[in-house]
This record gives sequence, C-alpha cells and structure tokens, in this order.
Amino acid sequence: MAEPGDEAETGADALLLALGRLGISYLFANAGTDFPPVIEGLAKLRRDAIPTPVPVPHETVAIGMAHGYWLATGEMQAVMVHVNVGLANTVMGVLNAASDNVPVLALSGRTPLTEAGRFGGRVTPIQYAQEMFDQTSLVREAVKFDYEIRYPEQCDTIAVRAAAIARSDPGGPVYVSLPREPLAESLPENFSASAPIRPAEAPAPGATEMARLAEWIDTADAPLVICQRGDPHGRLSRALSTTAHRLGLAVSEPFTIRNVIKSDDPALLGYGPDAAEAADLVIVLDSGVPWIPNVRAPRADARIVHAGPDPLFEKRPVRGYRSDLTITADPAAVLDAVAGLAKPNPGRQRRVAEASRLWRRRVSSQVQAPDGDEMSTPEWLSRCVSDVMDLRAIAFNELGLVPGAMQLQGPNRLFTNPHSGGLGWGLPAALGAQLADRERLTIAAVGDGSYMFSNPVACHQIAEALELPVLIVVKNNSGWNAVRRAVSSAYPRGAAMAMNTVPLTTLDPLPDFAAVARASRAHAERVERGADLPGALARALGVVRNERRHVLLDVAVTATDTF
Repeated sequence: MAEPGDEAETGADALLLALGRLGISYLFANAGTDFPPVIEGLAKLRRDAIPTPVPVPHETVAIGMAHGYWLATGEMQAVMVHVNVGLANTVMGVLNAASDNVPVLALSGRTPLTEAGRFGGRVTPIQYAQEMFDQTSLVREAVKFDYEIRYPEQCDTIAVRAAAIARSDPGGPVYVSLPREPLAESLPENFSASAPIRPAEAPAPGATEMARLAEWIDTADAPLVICQRGDPHGRLSRALSTTAHRLGLAVSEPFTIRNVIKSDDPALLGYGPDAAEAADLVIVLDSGVPWIPNVRAPRADARIVHAGPDPLFEKRPVRGYRSDLTITADPAAVLDAVAGLAKPNPGRQRRVAEASRLWRRRVSSQVQAPDGDEMSTPEWLSRCVSDVMDLRAIAFNELGLVPGAMQLQGPNRLFTNPHSGGLGWGLPAALGAQLADRERLTIAAVGDGSYMFSNPVACHQIAEALELPVLIVVKNNSGWNAVRRAVSSAYPRGAAMAMNTVPLTTLDPLPDFAAVARASRAHAERVERGADLPGALARALGVVRNERRHVLLDVAVTATDTF
C-alpha cells in the first residue's frame, strides 16, 4: 500500500489540503453517498496535512461540536453533511452560529449533477429524489457566504475565500455546496494551491467618537456598560474590568451568552436588565438584546451608545434600540481608547463597588440548601455546580443554570445558548470544547427538554468513542418550564394556568435518562433530593478525573416562575 502523501489529485484532495492549510483541526462529518471522493482523500493524504475526520451520528451534534470548539479555543472548524437531508438537520446549528457570530465552515454534498457520462454521476435512486433547484436556500439567510462548486480546482479557492469571510469581523458561518462530480474530478495540470487571505478585522475607533464618549462618561452620574459576550481569548474581559475600575463604570450582563467578567468583580451589578433603568449613560457593547423595550428600558433622558463590529446588528429585521452614538469598532479597542481619555472617578467607583457588593449579598441569600426530601431549586443546582468548578472549568448552560447563583472565576466560564433558541446546543457544544482540551473540566448543564433535543444517543456514543470525560447535568423539572412561564406571563389568570397541567408543557412520562447514558458506558445517577446533590457531584468528578469516563446526573429540580 502506498504511503499517504500531500499531492492533490482531485477536487476532494484539494479541499482537504486547503482545510489543513487553514488550520482547521477537525472535520466533523455525517457521511453519505456524496462522500466517496472525500473518504478516498482522507485515506491517501498525509495525516498531518489534513483535518482529523470525526464521524458524528447526527448533524445537530456535528455543528454543535464545531460551535463549542470555537468558544473554547477561538479556532474555526469544519462540518460536512450529506446533501439536502443532512443540511436540513444542520440548519438549526447554523442559525445558532449565526446568532452567536461563531465562524464555522459548513459543507454539504449535493446530488450529482449528471445522469451519465461523468465519473461521480448518479448511481442510486435517492440521487434523483434528493436534488433541489436551490439546496443552498436552506441556509442562505443565515450564512455570510455561500457557493456551489462547479470545478475541482474551486474546492481549494472557494474554501480559502469562505474561511476568510467566516473569520472576518463580525464572524459567522459560511456554506459551500459540493456536487460529487467536481469532488471526484481530476485537477487541471496547472493547479496550484491558493494564496492565503487574511480575514478583515473590525476598524479602530475614531478619535472624534472617542472624544465624545469620554466627555459623556466624565459628565455622567451613573454610567453603565451592558455586555452579553466576549471573545474566546478574554481581551474584552480584561479591557472592561480595567476600564470600569479606572472610570467608575458599572457593568451589567443581561441575557448573557458568554460571561465577560468574573462574578466578584466590583463593577458587576448582575445579569438582569433592570440596572439600565437608573443609568444616565448606557454603553452597549456588542449586545444584540440589551433590554426588552416592552418590559423595561433606560430613562428617556439617558444617552445611549452602541459599539461593536456590527453595532446595529444589520441582519436583524426588527431592532429599534435608540442610539445617540454608534461606533463600528472592536469593543475592547473602544474601552482601551476611552480609558486614556476619560478622567478617573474614585467616588463613582466606590458607589459602584458598594452596589455590586449589595447585589452579591442579595443573590447569595436566595440560594438555600433544600431541607429533608425537598428537590433542588434552580439556584441550589447552580451553586452546587459552581462549587465543583475549578479555575479552568467551563460550563455550557442550556436552560440549566442561573448565572447569578454561581461564582464564576473568570471570563468564558459560562456559555449560554444563543438567543436564536435552537435547542439541543448545550451538550454537543460541550463535547466540542472537551475535544479541544481533554484535561479541562467541561460541564453540560441542560434542561430535560434540551437534553432530548440534543440527540442524546448520538452524544453519548461520541463521548464514549472519543473518550471525552464530559460531565452532563440534566435539570429535570419534567417539562418545558420556559413555555409554561411564557403562558403565565401572557395569561396569568387564563384558562391554561387554571389547569393542573398546562397544555403542551409536560414531558411526562420521561425516559430514564440515566439508562440512556449507561448504554454508552457512562456513569449515571438519578438525584431526587437536593441534599444529595453535592455528594453526587463529588462522585461524578471522581469518575471524570480518575476513570476518564463521561457522567450523567439526572437531577430532579422544582419548576419555578423565574427559571
């Protein structure tokens, strides 16, 4: 058998080698009849020149793993699925990545273009039924770039271009459709690999904008920074904490997606939108939903500033937040610039620190250990999970944890599902992050409904196959409590809330989640009493650290009107 090489012969070879040059470590793949040229390339090309292929039994899991890998590392990965049916299963994950500005290179095969006369043409009945006039229409509105390959050499050039666009600020998913003929076809004799394309970065803030912002900060009595997410490397966190302390700025992280500063930072006022009501200057940093105007909003006389690589979130059709100053720039650069222009304000800094201390004390008083046979509350579950997290641990939160009840040791310790709401994200994302660093404690804390959305059988198979010791905590309240709360909010005295069981919100009878996990040799327990949760978590950590196996804890939790 010939030794693997690095010479591209086909379009599929060119694609794989391009992905390798782009620094893509993994190709998360759910294969089909369009994959033979790719599989042949994986077999014959040098292993260190191409991504490592990861077979994933469901597309939702594949795209979620790429998402989580980027959150943990800042490194874009690739996903390839099977024609239109595989792409359909991938759409939800693409929507999540688009909402979260996460770069992912999404690839799918396409039904062969030809019926006869070309290598790679149609050979099965499904290749007729799977063809669409516009397969890309399934994802076009969610991606930054899309293209259908025509010629084998484009497998290289288009991949390089697509990756540069995905990584350019603001980041996001891109999509390339791959008919089987150009994948299988030989490259032209004069083929050469594409030159690299540097991604575009958000511009530096302008001097006039920064001077105006500095003046507004100097004259404000209660300035507030709203921030919902940071970058994977913590640049924004460092800039925000430093600038907030120097200038006496309060910080709020409402509807958090990725926590930005640590829980005990003296500038942090919490994770709710109410802080904006008292501010006379609100600086919104890269936050798509800083508040809900229909519920609460800043004062009419407050100045509002929006800053970020896409401060107006241009792809969202309806988003009418007032803006008195709009700055298109990297938010960390905005903070660094204004820190050198605005004046330090020790008095304001002391007031913010006192407000932060009062917030932490109030939140801590709400975390009560359950008595006797009582189930865990959401706050107790969150605090117990927080207590087992070391300085490097990360948690992926999908309707499972209450951020304010946790003690987060730094930025990017808590990743919450994107506002797009495509459920089933948390567990696959945690698997991707665990793959990026097998020694880091990685927790998936998900609701019972979210766990079922994640295709758990596929997730457990991957955890076992790849030896990923992820800790899975299922917050089990036997239903879709978010839906029940929405009904309660809209019709508090309506007919639905008067019923013993609100329609379309119960999941009874639930499967035995622990049995599902044990089918893939996981350690699994059901935790009925809140008092037993710390012990169960301690046992779980022992299995994760000593046996290197994944763990599932199915935790009974009370349904509440707040979480």
